[in-house]
Amino acid sequence: MRFLLFVLLFLSFAYALGLVLANNTDIGVNLLFSQAFAMNLGLLLIICLILGIVIGMLLALLLFRVFQTKWEISRLQKANQNLQQQLTQANVVIDRQANAPTVEEAVYGTTGVPVQDETLATVDNASELTKRKRD
Repeated sequence: MRFLLFVLLFLSFAYALGLVLANNTDIGVNLLFSQAFAMNLGLLLIICLILGIVIGMLLALLLFRVFQTKWEISRLQKANQNLQQQLTQANVVIDRQANAPTVEEAVYGTTGVPVQDETLATVDNASELTKRKRD
């Protein structure tokens, strides 16, 4: 990996040197609001290349950070929705348990008098009716 990086660095340096040697004409640069001093055209090309690469890398890092933040926000929103659903389900279970009668209330009711089970009463009534019909 280091060797590949070294080769790329050497090739870029050789390319920059070739640009400077091939474009050795002095040129004046107009910056719209001011005039820069006359410089070598190859050097100007290298400066523009380096500035373009640096600005591009900074923009890429900025955009990556924006996308990373958006991904993190969406992940946290999904986790929040899951936790809200779990909380709602837990509250439903707690409400059911809180509203469920205790064993004493089921047997004695709220008055303390034993409650007659309606299902047993209807079964007893049905058996009495069948006995009366037989008689």
